[in-house]
Amino acid sequence: MKRLAYELKTDEAVRIGLIVLQADERIELDFRRLIPGEVELFVSRVPSGLDVTPETLQEMDQHLPRAAALLPQVRPYAAVGYGCTSGAAQIGPSQVAAQVRTGVAANAVSEPVSALVAACAELGLKRLAFLSPYVENVSDRLRDVLAGQGIETPVFGTFAEAEEARVARITPDSIKAAALELVRESGVDGVFLSCTNLDTLDIIAPLQRETGLIVLSSNLVLAWHLCRLAGVNMAEFPASETLLAGGPAVTAAE
Repeated sequence: MKRLAYELKTDEAVRIGLIVLQADERIELDFRRLIPGEVELFVSRVPSGLDVTPETLQEMDQHLPRAAALLPQVRPYAAVGYGCTSGAAQIGPSQVAAQVRTGVAANAVSEPVSALVAACAELGLKRLAFLSPYVENVSDRLRDVLAGQGIETPVFGTFAEAEEARVARITPDSIKAAALELVRESGVDGVFLSCTNLDTLDIIAPLQRETGLIVLSSNLVLAWHLCRLAGVNMAEFPASETLLAGGPAVTAAE
């Protein structure tokens, strides 16, 4: 046998980790469109219930360190995200960050709740029309957490669905129609489409044009926040027109 020489590549690319719910069928597809190509994205999965309840959401807390530990551990991550809006509200953003850091070295940790708060601060949004797929007691927890951060959700609507497999199959047209119905009520300065498992990316730009409001989704704000925390040049982020300047288009979704 002949031993052959080799060289090792220098690890220089920005590295982002993402912890995805076992039942989520959408967030990875959206992140492939939202994360700039020069960023290395690594994904792990966390056990999650087939139905979304406060109890199944809370159960993920104990699984987060192991899920984070399954990410490649060659070097620290610039940022790691936990991809569950309602789970982040139920467990608590600070607890999510602590549990993720138990399993992996990360310079920053985010989830859709902290990402939404950061995006609203960036855009000066205070009152959102809030669309959720989930049953009311799950959504109420998230609305309370947002209220504690100074973000009101005076207009609220839900599909009242508990089963994740059905949430993933709600049509974009249904989501768009529901959002338009909500914004007929006045007094909001933005729209939030909650849940990483909802198929929303392609309707954000049309909704913004029709309503004249900023439209945000769980996956959009989480991808943006992770890139910003990781030090990515945000001019390269596909949705930078929306999240950085309040513009009318989401490039990746058109």
